[in-house]
Amino acid sequence: MAHIWEGVMPAVTTKFNADFSIDRAWTKKNIEAQIDAGVDGIIVCGSLGEASTLSLDEKLQVLDIAVEASHGRVPVLLTIAENSTLDACRQAQAGARHGAAGYMVLPGLRYLSDRRETLNHFRMVANASSLPLMIYNNPLAYGVDMTPDMFAEIADEKKIVAIKESCGDVRRVTDLINAVGDRYSIMCGVDNLALEAMLMGAHGWVAGLVCAFPHETVTIYKLFKAGRVEEARAIYRWFAPLLALDVSAKLVQNIKLAEAIVGLGTEPVRPPRLPLVGDERKAVEALIRRSIESRPALPKL
Repeated sequence: MAHIWEGVMPAVTTKFNADFSIDRAWTKKNIEAQIDAGVDGIIVCGSLGEASTLSLDEKLQVLDIAVEASHGRVPVLLTIAENSTLDACRQAQAGARHGAAGYMVLPGLRYLSDRRETLNHFRMVANASSLPLMIYNNPLAYGVDMTPDMFAEIADEKKIVAIKESCGDVRRVTDLINAVGDRYSIMCGVDNLALEAMLMGAHGWVAGLVCAFPHETVTIYKLFKAGRVEEARAIYRWFAPLLALDVSAKLVQNIKLAEAIVGLGTEPVRPPRLPLVGDERKAVEALIRRSIESRPALPKL
């Protein structure tokens, strides 16, 4: 199989100080907690990492923090989410100099590219550095769908090794395997479809709520890999209401609130996002606290 990643890979949040500057200490603390819990990789500066509010220099700062926290224990992927393909290529070149092990790459943003343009975008980014990359497919959020037949067409690009599949339809895992076999690692990018996707053949989970609940996320994956599916399912069912917080326009605020409550992060977000307030905040906080109260004891692995 032409891939280097599988397992649980947190798409970590970017922590900010009250003045909106990057909070290096809390960003590093959370990444270290993920690695200590047994995750298989770290992904920085994605949607959950508020990439749209970060400059390229700031993205490289966050990458530096993650590489330092990892100490080579797990690969660190830099997300490439740019409007321009040329900017995406420049970011790939810069990321390689800052210690990225590879990239998670989105299609060009804002403009909705057609099939030919989308494939050209990914080919150009792949050719911009020597590092491998994972294509992030999320047509619901970004309006461009990398279909199974498109992955078959681009399979000759050997540096494209993995797919983060977030189309929202678990049937896509089967469609991808039927189209491309084991050419790529398939990672589920929707928290509350992760176990279903792995049961259908996905190799792992690009996770969000892992940022606040790393041990539970890792345990579900490891139980599944050990064939202990009933035990994995029991924890997953407990986790499901929390995982639904990832499937929201306010996933960043939701997950940062959860991180703050469990002691793994802080709430500040960059505008136009604002922290949750009022009844919306009360509902999310109540869900998080109820889930903590009913938190299951994790089995030995």
